[in-house]
Amino acid sequence: MQEGFELLQSLQGEFFQRLSRMSGLITRDVCFPVAPKAIKVAIGMRRTGKTTFLLQKIQELLTTGVDQNSILYLNCEDDRLQPLGFQGLSKLIEAFYACYPENFDRKCHIFLDEIQSVDQWPAIVRRLHDTKDVDLDLTGSSAKLLSKEIATTLRGRSLAVEIWPISFGEYLCAQNIAEKSRYFDAKRRAELTQAFYKYLSDGGFPGVIGLDGAERRNTLQEYLQVALYRDIAERHKIHNLIALKATIQIMLHNIARPFSILKLHNTLKEQGIALSRETLHDYAACIEDAYLAFSVPLFSDSARKVQSNPKKLYAIDPGLVRSTTLNYESDLGRLFENIIYLDLRRRGFTVSYYLTQERFEVDFLAQSADGEKRLFQVAWGIDNDDTKFRELRALEVAKAELGVEGELITLETYLSKELWKVQT
Repeated sequence: MQEGFELLQSLQGEFFQRLSRMSGLITRDVCFPVAPKAIKVAIGMRRTGKTTFLLQKIQELLTTGVDQNSILYLNCEDDRLQPLGFQGLSKLIEAFYACYPENFDRKCHIFLDEIQSVDQWPAIVRRLHDTKDVDLDLTGSSAKLLSKEIATTLRGRSLAVEIWPISFGEYLCAQNIAEKSRYFDAKRRAELTQAFYKYLSDGGFPGVIGLDGAERRNTLQEYLQVALYRDIAERHKIHNLIALKATIQIMLHNIARPFSILKLHNTLKEQGIALSRETLHDYAACIEDAYLAFSVPLFSDSARKVQSNPKKLYAIDPGLVRSTTLNYESDLGRLFENIIYLDLRRRGFTVSYYLTQERFEVDFLAQSADGEKRLFQVAWGIDNDDTKFRELRALEVAKAELGVEGELITLETYLSKELWKVQT
């Protein structure tokens, strides 16, 4: 137990020293629902700001007078804790209560970062929730595995939120641009357009904001490598790293385009990489689980149509996409569509795309948690009458077929109507 005391005190001392030095954190447009007795879980890709999200909550607790000794923060991937299993985590938490006996008689606040790295973590979290007066806040970098564990083992005790890279609105706040003008005049249009092009290039990972081009690209490529090795290959025991890297590269380079496993299989085969379609299905699922890329299905009441039509791909961040390719200008329209997809996901929408009976495509059919649907057609620019007619024709036909409202989003409307703002 003495060894546990010393390690815990060392970890706690380092953590609160680090916290005291932190300033200028980007305020996020996301928060946990108000549910005092629920376990809170923040899920998202690494480096999207999950840890900062926890740190801001800890800072708020200290500001309101909560005793520092009633707060425990553990990075479950700290090398000094490895391998951290069920018993190791239990002993650290026992040491926390033993170090500060007053915690037995008051509410404590326990923050467990990257919890998915601990074997059998739901059991200890459930026990703490059921036996202690404690607020539990967790983070994890796995979409499906963590969600499955939440649903099956925490059994209604938890609430989860997704942490995405920062939105354009959060980016504007971080650059102190958001409230400089109340009107969308020529100056405001130029200011926002310049900022948006920069956001389109930089992306929304908080750690790269303000870095120069080469350093930003290197940092984003490092993020990609960590996700590849730790969150995909290691977690899912994938050994064919050449094939996995090629699969990720192909998926990131095909955002906002139709995607199928058959097409992926053929592309890899052309590169001399032979994998079964079943294996590629598994790879694609693992990549999505790590929040690197997302597949969007066709909207249809027919399961056969959904299965027989290709999905569309979107990535976690435009900056991450651009860090892997030199072909910038031809990507702008697809990157813009990707940003709209991320905005819809931030709002909690379930997203699909729609084909009319004449097979005119509408980019997004978004459905809210209460079942309300809305169509969105995305166009980087309406340069001529033919383009405008084509985009609006698909939207109008889809609105008539589905009986739902919809709108065309261009860069002009996105900026002038401030469509990036989170709507509650």
